[in-house]
Amino acid sequence: MNRRTWWQWVGVLGAGWMLVGCANLGLREPVQVNVVGITPLPGEGMEMRMSVKLRVQNPNDAALDFDGVSIALDLRGSTFATGVSGERGSVPRFGETVIAVPVSVSALAAVRQMMALATSARPQADYALRGRLSGAGFGSMRFESKGEIDLPRGLALE
Repeated sequence: MNRRTWWQWVGVLGAGWMLVGCANLGLREPVQVNVVGITPLPGEGMEMRMSVKLRVQNPNDAALDFDGVSIALDLRGSTFATGVSGERGSVPRFGETVIAVPVSVSALAAVRQMMALATSARPQADYALRGRLSGAGFGSMRFESKGEIDLPRGLALE
């Protein structure tokens, strides 16, 4: 085998490996994430803290391992809370798991939402959730979810 033929075989094998790698990376269905609960946590000073429970559903035929999660929660079109968790786990193939993420709410965002609640007849709010499940290497997955939630009593003016 001459030198040119050898380099051609290396090129063909390299291209094949790249195609297999790209196929494994790009053909994954996105996870579905929904807010399933919000409970108050002790806060400090002017901040409010809550635990946001997320149900993560994996529609893929391979388990999704994660090592941390970050989220941003918008209520009624404005940023309300952000949080991170170093929780590790796995969402089984064609399965689901619940992850609790502690979030912080600034005093300004809380006052803004309380004023909106005071003028609203309903204790529900439209939400938009953005986040990322962190994994090793290319395993990170971004997600978005929208819906409506019942707000905890602590947020409403009574």
